[in-house]
Amino acid sequence: MSSAALESTLIEGAAAFGIRLEAGQAASLLRLVAELAEWNRRFNLTAITEPADMVRKHLLDSLSVWPWLRGKRIADVGTGAGFPGLPLAVIDPGRQYTLIEATGKKARFVQYAAEMLGLGNVEVVRARAETWRAPEPFDCVVARALGQLADFIGVAGHLCARDGRLLAMKGRRPDAEMAGLQAGWKVVAVHEVRIPGLAAARCIVELGRA
Repeated sequence: MSSAALESTLIEGAAAFGIRLEAGQAASLLRLVAELAEWNRRFNLTAITEPADMVRKHLLDSLSVWPWLRGKRIADVGTGAGFPGLPLAVIDPGRQYTLIEATGKKARFVQYAAEMLGLGNVEVVRARAETWRAPEPFDCVVARALGQLADFIGVAGHLCARDGRLLAMKGRRPDAEMAGLQAGWKVVAVHEVRIPGLAAARCIVELGRA
């Protein structure tokens, strides 16, 4: 796929989530995945390597959670190579994003990418989320591919403000997981999501304190 086609896929896909990408933002996002592909040759940061797949499965998948963010302070737990946190920070400069990652090579890439893109609204924390204590709680805590909902709550619940939200980015609707939540938490909503160009099921489970 040509660079122009990648840009078109990205801009049109973002529009499906109500995001109007500026030219500079689209360029930054495409630069992000280009740098990821370069680093991946040496450090094996992601199994997704085709440019078109990176646009859909990393960038657009990350942006799909944007409509349900709330507040000004957002944490991305287990950000890996920076998803969804880095794409969200690019398109949303008015919020502060804290990206938490325990694996050194991934945290180094995220720090490099944030500096390369001039993202002053990104803080990178190299730590295990379950043992890290934030200076103040977050309005939203987001995670992608962090296991079951109970695991997410156990790892990140303490980072969430009393009236904040945990947003779990999932595949198919996890009814069994939702039925087995620990005391003190409830499912606020389940948002069905369609990633343009992908047939796989996606949803975002929004959790709050009971």
